[in-house]
Amino acid sequence: MKKLALMTFLMVATITYAQEKLTQNTIQGVLKGNQEQVIALAEAFSEEQYAWRPTEGVNSVAEALLHVAGGNYYLASKMGFAPPEEVDMMNLSKITGKENIIAALKKSNEFVLDKITQVENDQFADEVDFGFAKMNKLGGLLAIMEHNGEHKGQLIAYARSNGVTPPWSK
Repeated sequence: MKKLALMTFLMVATITYAQEKLTQNTIQGVLKGNQEQVIALAEAFSEEQYAWRPTEGVNSVAEALLHVAGGNYYLASKMGFAPPEEVDMMNLSKITGKENIIAALKKSNEFVLDKITQVENDQFADEVDFGFAKMNKLGGLLAIMEHNGEHKGQLIAYARSNGVTPPWSK
């Protein structure tokens, strides 16, 4: 009986905690799905295709991936989460090589996923100046999710233009 009571208590505590962070956990789940697909696309491109761009003046595959990584750090930093010390924001765009770019993107993904759940419910309405717009922290979390989704779409178009089938649609 004591074991059943303990199991029930732990289950209720877990459900209660999950409800307290419902918004953060939902955004985190959608974002993680987008991030996994962006990584899958990054891995599906050949090393040579990383230099491909649809036209002059538009980001290449490599530049688009590094832009996503930079966006993760930038948006989180505006909400009060400084990038890790070893991340040089001013030189992210100088990273070269497929493996290095994927590693940088994965690191930024892990960073931003962790930070989402550190935003408390009572902070959602706090105003943040992102430089391109003023919005609240909830809007900032949604912007992170949207930014990753937007560039997933861009990379799908890049992949299709290069004969690369998105791995999840094979």
